Amino acid sequence: MIAVSISALTLWNSWSERRHSEVTRTIEAQQASTRAATLVLTASSSGKGTLLLKPTADEQVVQSQTIAFPTALGIAPTQTTGEPRIEASWFESALKKARDKAGLADDSRGDERLPLAITTHFIVGGVAHDDVALYDLGYSIAGHWLSGHTVTLRGLSLVSRVKAGRAQGSLDTRWRRLVPQR
Repeated sequence: MIAVSISALTLWNSWSERRHSEVTRTIEAQQASTRAATLVLTASSSGKGTLLLKPTADEQVVQSQTIAFPTALGIAPTQTTGEPRIEASWFESALKKARDKAGLADDSRGDERLPLAITTHFIVGGVAHDDVALYDLGYSIAGHWLSGHTVTLRGLSLVSRVKAGRAQGSLDTRWRRLVPQR
């Protein structure tokens, strides 16, 4: 009788451990999938006027992006395909006008911030994902007496994730906070 009880307890313990291991593996797989589907972009300079963007996770492949600017700049969103990037030429003139209207200095005292809403379509393990987030684009601006202003792109910083329908409103709110009008 004792041998049967020990065998039954051993069988139950083995089944319980296997079940626990399966649950743990399932949870770990779900967490890994969630991490892989969470996009964070980094930027590296490709010359003075261009930042190359890439995901921090190697398994993520960016397919396309739409980069929206604050409404105050008066420029349409820009789309990229295959080579995610930000170019100063897309917004430089409008940014200079907006800074002048806001009464901001001709020269940066450090890195200035331009909020952007970036919608990214990317692939992870053959599965398509979309990410909409607010980022701050770091830049500096230098005024030159005869040759105008020069905008130099510095980097990119994640601010928050937003719902697609609220991206422009959140972007404009952030712009008003960063660049108060006089």
